[in-house]
Amino acid sequence: MRHFAKYCIFAALTCSFYAQADTVWLKNGDKITGDILVLDSGKLLLKTDYAGTITLMMTKISTLETEQPLLVKLDAFTTETSKALRAGPEGSVTLVNGESPKKIALADIQQLMRPKPVIEDLRWKGNISFSADYKKKENDIEDYSLDVSTELRHGLWRHGLDTEYDHETKNSAKKTERFEASYALDRFITERWFWKNKAKYVNDHIEELRRQHVYGTGPGFQFWDNELGALAVSSLLNHNKYQFESGEKQSFNSSTVSWDYNRYLSGKSFELYTKGDVGVPFISDIDYILDSEAGLRYKVTSWAALTLKAEWSKVSSQYGDLNDRRYLIGVGVGW
Repeated sequence: MRHFAKYCIFAALTCSFYAQADTVWLKNGDKITGDILVLDSGKLLLKTDYAGTITLMMTKISTLETEQPLLVKLDAFTTETSKALRAGPEGSVTLVNGESPKKIALADIQQLMRPKPVIEDLRWKGNISFSADYKKKENDIEDYSLDVSTELRHGLWRHGLDTEYDHETKNSAKKTERFEASYALDRFITERWFWKNKAKYVNDHIEELRRQHVYGTGPGFQFWDNELGALAVSSLLNHNKYQFESGEKQSFNSSTVSWDYNRYLSGKSFELYTKGDVGVPFISDIDYILDSEAGLRYKVTSWAALTLKAEWSKVSSQYGDLNDRRYLIGVGVGW
């Protein structure tokens, strides 16, 4: 009797597991099971146990079925929330949301994604990218950059850590040697509003502005955060400590606006992103401060990507200026 009870429990768990699996029927008669991640730009991403994450063209799909809640975007102004999607006649699906089931043509669905609240119990994501350039011609040039960016969310808190090291030599003479690290701690007050605290350190061995210490605090707003991207903007009041090549030191307060944006395209094959801050000091000796980055990542596999990015850091000051622009191509990993 005891063995029979164990068998029943095992069978129930097994059936429950398979019942929760999403199913996609293709027009050629094939059936694929897995976990629907996102639908965008006419491509459906399905995570499977046997082939990893695969991409399916929506024009090849007959219908699909899932028990997981999803956001179904039909156009720029119409978004349905489904409790489940049921298989329908070829080229359609039935949306279940607690009211009368609604049949929707697959061709009318622009986007399909999981509803992901801004505040989650636990999530960790990040990217590591490396780029290098070696030239042995009339001028010997060595140029490389290492960039690490990671974010951890738990409960009402979000931690962000970014580090970057850039090094360039030309005929054995240093042209660039710069290290930057920043840590941000966000405390969500509502699902959209949060309070940000941020510290940043920059050490530059070449430019006139050698060291920067920045400590800031202020409110922020999360416009959206889902499977297709995120946008957050914050306004900080900062205290800055600068040290210049001449030995001059300057401490001052400033106000900055920071942004962090990313958007996935073509079934998450491409990722556009930009982040940075622009600030206005409360003293006349320094005109403005800019630290920005923009780039494109192309997913080669589910974890490896090619990266193309541009960086621009600029400080205009009567004690010395910083104007550093870099354009980098490299490889990276993401999680």
